[in-house]
Amino acid sequence: MSYKISVLFAFFLTLFIVSCTPEHSKIVVAEFNETAVTMSEFEDAYSKNVGGWDVAAKDSFENYKNFADLYVNFRMKLKDANERNYKNDSALTAELLDYKKKVGSSFILEKYLVEPNIKDWYEKRKVEIRASHIMFRHNPAKEDSIKLFAQSILDSIKKGSSFEEMAKKYSEDQYSKPKGGDIFYFTAGQLPYEFEEACYKTAADSVHPALVNTTFGYHIIKVTENQPRIPKVHASHILASFVKPDGTTDSLGAKLKIDSVVAALKAGESFGNVAKKFSDDPGSKDKEGDLGFFERRMMIPEFEEAAFNLEVGQVSDIVTTNYGYHIIKMLEKGTYPSFDDDRENLKNLLKRSRYNQVYNELINEYKKIYGFSVNETIIQQIIGYNDTTVIGEELKGVEEIGNKTIFSYTSHIETVNAFYEKLRRDTEFSGKKFNTELINKAVKKFSETMLLEEKALVLDKTDAQFAELMQDYQNGIFIFKLQEEEVWNKVEIDSIKLHAFYEQNMQKYVLPERVGFTEIFARKDSVINHYYNLLKAGDNFDTLAAKTERLQIKDKKGKYDLQAIDASEFAKMVSKLNVGDYTEPFSNPGGFSILKLDIKDPSRLKTFEEAKAEVSGGLQESESKRLETEYVDSLKKKYLPIINYDELRKAFNKNDN
Repeated sequence: MSYKISVLFAFFLTLFIVSCTPEHSKIVVAEFNETAVTMSEFEDAYSKNVGGWDVAAKDSFENYKNFADLYVNFRMKLKDANERNYKNDSALTAELLDYKKKVGSSFILEKYLVEPNIKDWYEKRKVEIRASHIMFRHNPAKEDSIKLFAQSILDSIKKGSSFEEMAKKYSEDQYSKPKGGDIFYFTAGQLPYEFEEACYKTAADSVHPALVNTTFGYHIIKVTENQPRIPKVHASHILASFVKPDGTTDSLGAKLKIDSVVAALKAGESFGNVAKKFSDDPGSKDKEGDLGFFERRMMIPEFEEAAFNLEVGQVSDIVTTNYGYHIIKMLEKGTYPSFDDDRENLKNLLKRSRYNQVYNELINEYKKIYGFSVNETIIQQIIGYNDTTVIGEELKGVEEIGNKTIFSYTSHIETVNAFYEKLRRDTEFSGKKFNTELINKAVKKFSETMLLEEKALVLDKTDAQFAELMQDYQNGIFIFKLQEEEVWNKVEIDSIKLHAFYEQNMQKYVLPERVGFTEIFARKDSVINHYYNLLKAGDNFDTLAAKTERLQIKDKKGKYDLQAIDASEFAKMVSKLNVGDYTEPFSNPGGFSILKLDIKDPSRLKTFEEAKAEVSGGLQESESKRLETEYVDSLKKKYLPIINYDELRKAFNKNDN
């Protein structure tokens, strides 16, 4: 056989072997009643149970084996549930439907509203932008003319007019106007969304081609710079303030001081020591000038610009701000967080800025899909009949309008009667008088919830993750019902069984060594010492204890019930005494005490009455385990399961065929 033929033969033999070896995911690890449990199903279930694939892959074969036994039992129970036709059980169907609507609504908002928006922001926040703008404030009386004027300014800039000069001349943002419109650096989530979106779509050193409308007005935007973002920096500074402690201004004195700072640093004195000696910033002076971490837009621009341009360990030149002269030292730069680490921060940013906007966009989308409409005429009729009615009282005009539609969508008509029942049950509206604003607010609230639930009802048809979640919940309620029918409802407890179980297990029910004691308590040491002297003189302990100043036990005249000797420090102390003896005075939180041992009860078996609650719990647990075992055994006899333990050795190793 030639070399070429040998190679080809080996190649085709390999193909034959591979083609005859089942794919890893399709390896059958168990079978019962013509049902196969594949490796893929086993691995998915196991990794969910232990917290992820990586954890599961490091686990032992023995754990795989034990889980396989439980998982096959679980799968046999689900088959039994299907044979009992649980899918058509009205109570289970109603529970599943309610869960689907409630959980589905939250799922939709998290996955289709929150998640995509925070992921978008996460990527955008890797970049910081420096921009300038010219702003024209809204004025409802002149809105059209304002927009036309703003557009004319934008057009002139496009033709070559200086953006900065136009900003100084026309912008109504008094803060940025003198600086040619410069608003310094920012990143996503810090400014109005429409403004940010325009900036992220505009190249550096370019003017956005259209006016941008925000709640503040119309903006002409110029992006001057974009660069990778440093999320935060940790710096120290030394301040020579222009303002003296007496409130007067002394810029010359500040300059002399900052020059002394520079000289000290050049002479080799540590930055921290110089800050403690010279800095006029009371918040950081005693901390060697440490300002902690700060992000963009948390400091004034001049300070921030200098700080963010320093390298770690570098000390700045003199930086001048409105507050005085600064010397800044960079201590460390923060790294960009992972998405998971930044998730909660991003969610909070979304809620503070534009959550309501994107929520309303989503709801409006569903309104279109489901043909939502409101009957404004009926709303006015409700007001007409009930302008003096307090919500919770009997609704007026029910015969005329009760069955009429207040709002509707594809599969639902909301009648006035149904709407009013929701109003009465909702604490936000109950007890208030009818008016148009209140009804519209309620219509919005109720309809939004119902539209989300409507979408949730069909979500499992398009979203595999939600379908899996619903399947898991259905499996859970099926298993719960099986346990009810086959175990919990069959547990029978009577006095004969309880006594028999107690007799068989009485060695488990043991009372520890216990003590009962009495306390004399006083808030002052002089009082407790007085009581101690009286005791030594022969006074009755219980008579003095009745005067205890500890309110919790005053009604019991200072007496404590029997308790285990390790239950409290008091019990430990008196356990060392003989019955009738008492301690010397000692201090404890709130005052001073003397303790007397009244009774010492040695460890012993509990009587039936003392152990009854434990016996009942133990018997129920024992009976439940017995019935569970009997039920699983009956399934094994019925379905004849076979577990291929050798195949389990290949679990979580897809290269192992």
